Amino acid sequence: MTIPKKRHTSSKVARRRSHHALKKVKLTACKKCGKAIMPHRACSFCGSYDGKEAIKIKTAKAKGKK
Repeated sequence: MTIPKKRHTSSKVARRRSHHALKKVKLTACKKCGKAIMPHRACSFCGSYDGKEAIKIKTAKAKGKK
């Protein structure tokens, strides 16, 4: 294996690692139920996306029946 010619300074390493930080999750309110959801995702509580039904959510009564 080769050996690096020069040592990387601590500031050079820190600048490279500056992009490794975690970013906060951005949340928006669902138009239908008002719960907090991630943008551009269907609401997992009511199943709507952009004001329309995107996925069908099973209710507690429907889960019990088979």
